[in-house]
Amino acid sequence: MFLAAEEGDITSIIGGIAPDWGPFGSLGTEARLMIEVIMAVAILICLGIAIWGAAKQRIGATALRDSFSAEQGKGLIVAGLTGVFIIGSLGTLFTIVYGMAI
Repeated sequence: MFLAAEEGDITSIIGGIAPDWGPFGSLGTEARLMIEVIMAVAILICLGIAIWGAAKQRIGATALRDSFSAEQGKGLIVAGLTGVFIIGSLGTLFTIVYGMAI
């Protein structure tokens, strides 16, 4: 019997939002863990904002016929998803900026 995931571990699967650390590799384990937790919480908050915006848009557009709520919901969706993208790419951006400075 051949198992495909025999050699890997769970960190290779769920380590997607953790930055590559490039120039910050000398940070201690506790500091890296704190940064990862802060990034995960920020991503969850941004996703919550996007979900709140989707709900506000749906309720404003159909139930209440309130175009202001629908437009405000669109803005919240865009802001939340933009925040997720920016936070998710911070590790890459820091590494690129550090590499260009050397």
